[in-house]
Amino acid sequence: MAHRSGQRGAATRVAIGIGSLLVIAAMLGGCGSAASNPLSTVGGPVSGQPAEAPAAMPSAAAAAAQDGTLGAANSGAARTASGAGVAALDTGGPLIVRTGQLDLQVADLEGAIRAAEAAVTAVGGYVSGSQRSGDADKASASVTFRVPAARWTETLDALRKLGTKVLAEQTSSQEVTAQVVDLGARLANLRVTETALQGIMDKATKIPDVLAVQEQLTGVRQQIEELTAQQQTLQDQAALASLTVNFTPPPAVAVTQVREGWDPARQIDQAAAALVGLGQGLANAGIWLVIVWVPILLVVGLIALVAVVVVRRIRRGALPTPVVPPAAEA
Repeated sequence: MAHRSGQRGAATRVAIGIGSLLVIAAMLGGCGSAASNPLSTVGGPVSGQPAEAPAAMPSAAAAAAQDGTLGAANSGAARTASGAGVAALDTGGPLIVRTGQLDLQVADLEGAIRAAEAAVTAVGGYVSGSQRSGDADKASASVTFRVPAARWTETLDALRKLGTKVLAEQTSSQEVTAQVVDLGARLANLRVTETALQGIMDKATKIPDVLAVQEQLTGVRQQIEELTAQQQTLQDQAALASLTVNFTPPPAVAVTQVREGWDPARQIDQAAAALVGLGQGLANAGIWLVIVWVPILLVVGLIALVAVVVVRRIRRGALPTPVVPPAAEA
């Protein structure tokens, strides 16, 4: 149904485009006839003679009839080109764009990547991009393959066997048959329009007419290039599916991780550094005690001793002398 709708829309656009071309051709023919008519001068009709405005109509009608014949021929060419374009795009089956992602756990990273490249090359595919990260046993890689659509399932089965475990798998598909057919019909119509505009360009004699047709011709050619690029991109995506495969090593065992993280020499070095640091701290405390705190403590002690002696003497001088009572008579 989408194919037939595209054909009907293409036929409608062809009819509209040809009708527009006929109007432009009739206008150009009328301008040419008016230029060749001796009565259509800048100053108007010759004095004394009646103005014959309808005189230019037969020439314009003849030009329109002549261009109508050309338009009919172009219309036939449009139908032929449109039919040829649709027939060329008829591949006998739907056009499907396939994409997928496969996450594999592999024991040997380099060996798995080489085997995957060999499997994809064997079916007619190739590597379109790759990325690696990490080092040693923690290295991982991501490789993007372009795989022929006809060998998609076969390639997936072959790649699954390369890993010790399939961690994740995701695939998607999108049919683009209607889009490709519609682009082909539009391209056929634009090529017919381009041919007709080139014919009008050859017949144009006035600069404004040439510039107007040239502007339309440039726009048509730009549309042809854009639609051609879109059509080729869709056809390429449908012919070669895109598959991204992620290769990761198996997780390390806990005992292995502990063993790899323990380094006796490093521990001895750290203990020795701690001991040296402690000794340095004690030595620094002794130096500060002898040089700074001992003199300060001596001075403070001496001042305290003097203060105590002075206070005691003051207290002794302030006390009254005791009176001794006379001895009692016998």
